[in-house]
Amino acid sequence: MIVLDDGNFGSEVEKAEGLVVVDFWAPWCAPCRAVAPVMEALARDYEGRVRFAKLNVDEAPVTASSYGIQSIPTIAVFRDGVAVAGVAGAAPKAYLAEMIDKQLPQAA
Repeated sequence: MIVLDDGNFGSEVEKAEGLVVVDFWAPWCAPCRAVAPVMEALARDYEGRVRFAKLNVDEAPVTASSYGIQSIPTIAVFRDGVAVAGVAGAAPKAYLAEMIDKQLPQAA
C-alpha cells in the first residue's frame, strides 16, 4: 500500500500507468478504519494488476481539495492518471471489487 501526500500524488497516481485505487481517509474517521482491512485484502487480491494507495486528507489537504473530497472514506479508481470511478462511504469489499473489475482491461 503506497502512502500518498501532496508531494508524491502526481508521480504515484496522476502520472501512473494502469489502475491505482486511492483510499482518501483520516485516522480519526471510524468508517475509514473499518475500510482499511478491506483495502488491504483487495490489495492482496489484485496484487500485480492494480496498485493501492492511501492519502490522509488531514496531511494532504491540497490534493484532497483538488479532487473535491468532502466526505471520507472516499475510494477513487484512477486509470492512467484520470479518476474513472469512485464511492464515498464504507463500501463493502464485493462492491469495491466490482468497481475495480469494471476498470480492468477485459481479456480478449
